[in-house]
Amino acid sequence: MINCIFAFPLLLAVALAQAPAPESHPIVLHAAHLLDVKTGKMLSPAEILTRDGRILEIGTSVKHPPGAEVIDLGDRTLLPGLIDAHIHLFLHPGAEDLQTIQESVPERTITATLAARDDLMAGFTAERDMGTEGAGSADTAVRNAINHGLIPGPRLRISGNAINILGGHEDAINYNPAQHVLPNADYANNADELVAVIRQQFKEGADFIKIYETGPDSIRDGKLNTPYQYTEPQLEAAVKEAARLGKHVAVHATGEPGTLFAAQAGVVSIDHADQLSDETMRLMKEKQIFAVPTFTIFEYFADHAATPQQGTREHQILDVKTQEFKKQVAAGVPMAVGSDVGPFPHGTQARELELMVHYGMSPLAVLQADLLNGAKLLGWEGQIGSLEPGYLADVIAVSGNPLEDISVLKNVSFVMKGGVVYKK
Repeated sequence: MINCIFAFPLLLAVALAQAPAPESHPIVLHAAHLLDVKTGKMLSPAEILTRDGRILEIGTSVKHPPGAEVIDLGDRTLLPGLIDAHIHLFLHPGAEDLQTIQESVPERTITATLAARDDLMAGFTAERDMGTEGAGSADTAVRNAINHGLIPGPRLRISGNAINILGGHEDAINYNPAQHVLPNADYANNADELVAVIRQQFKEGADFIKIYETGPDSIRDGKLNTPYQYTEPQLEAAVKEAARLGKHVAVHATGEPGTLFAAQAGVVSIDHADQLSDETMRLMKEKQIFAVPTFTIFEYFADHAATPQQGTREHQILDVKTQEFKKQVAAGVPMAVGSDVGPFPHGTQARELELMVHYGMSPLAVLQADLLNGAKLLGWEGQIGSLEPGYLADVIAVSGNPLEDISVLKNVSFVMKGGVVYKK
């Protein structure tokens, strides 16, 4: 921990040095192609004029004001900055349950700032952090530092600690009770406690609330089994309290009946959504509740299991999940893209878009889920997710055509966020 204390000022100085100042002069981006995510059409050639953090003009040729900086990106394709709707900046690969015990909150906050930088450099210019996993409201500081230009990172929506019941999915189980090991989430065991915890989290800076609604998961006779944690009336109380302040509740929920309770209560998203009943899918389509599949974390856990038995279990869950996903797409359930990055390395989560294509969506549909639906889910509709005049200048460039090969998004070569160039 002594090393961590001495490292913090150095890392902060490095971060401050890496954070570019906002560009007030006009910038013209020139590239061979530009993807219109709404229509799926390519503009070729393409130019974007930006100034003061926003897009002013788009076309095959745009105005070049006096003093404009021209950045020629050659044969690359321009598209909006990517969105990851399910991340964990405060987690890294390794024993997830031990990170809270062995690493201090200051140490984990340093890790989070580095993770934010890695995600931005991979082309993710906006993200939703789904819980600090025991670091409380430390994500408030990370979000604010990014917003103030102190450190590089994506635009963030944050939730602080997630909320969980005593003995629930993220409680500290199988430890010596005498050690009083802390859980990775805040306790709330009934509706009144949910409201109290939610008020505290908003007081400390949360943008939305994350609740664990199901878990742990198991496969029985080829079907997913997962106990619910909160009843529909309890979740409804949480949703109403968040709505009182114009905010939302998102849930970790993998299967029934917890997913149905969440849809009935009117949450904004059901994350993981491994198995949904017909009624749950109907409600999600009707209420426009987003499913966030998070395939990448399931793939990672299956491929990096500690034992053969655990690997078999993880692969069984993934198999169920992929079959259920096809039903959800066919039923018209609204999709957003979230990877659950953290337990696997930050900056590698474009794999999620690749997997969603692999399991049945078209590349354009996945990009629309990521960018258009992601902007809605994060509350930035009309600001990000599309390249249009008046939108924030969040722009990336890749070699190749993502409509033909979605995997090109795994190699982003240019990143602009808010008109500031972070990578070229």
